[in-house]
Amino acid sequence: MQLQLDVNGERHALDLDPRTSLLDALRDHLGLTGSKKGCDHGQCGACTVLVKGRRINSCLTLACMHEGDEITTVEGLGAPDDLSPLQRAFVEHDGYQCGYCTPGQICSATAMLGEIEKGWPSNVTEDLEAQVEASIEEISERMSGNLCRCSCYPGIVDAIRQVAKEEAGA
Repeated sequence: MQLQLDVNGERHALDLDPRTSLLDALRDHLGLTGSKKGCDHGQCGACTVLVKGRRINSCLTLACMHEGDEITTVEGLGAPDDLSPLQRAFVEHDGYQCGYCTPGQICSATAMLGEIEKGWPSNVTEDLEAQVEASIEEISERMSGNLCRCSCYPGIVDAIRQVAKEEAGA
């Protein structure tokens, strides 16, 4: 089937089997290999991308379902010479080891900070009326769908907390 995907601010015309996952379209047809195929069951988060600003597991959705949607991959968040604040913080806090999960972690954290800014509660939010803070507990809960086999969680959480503090002006 013919479809157009808007990825990282560019429109791409593709001819795909309608059963092609968004992850496979990004990696195999557009050459955007930042998003990884970890488990192919939506359990590890290595394939996390942003669709209309919200994080999704790209292995669990079909590319044809996202025609006209704004899709952002880790490649669209920053470049080697112009890293996003989260990418920079991951480097500063050693929030990666092998790097396999890092693109999904960064995409997920980008959306998660937006959720906190909007005041969306999580399962561990104690006061639903107060402004949500990027505490260790909040970050751990909200990032629980993104696994790191190297156990770089302290660096990941520190990186996210740094960016959250910077964005809050603290």
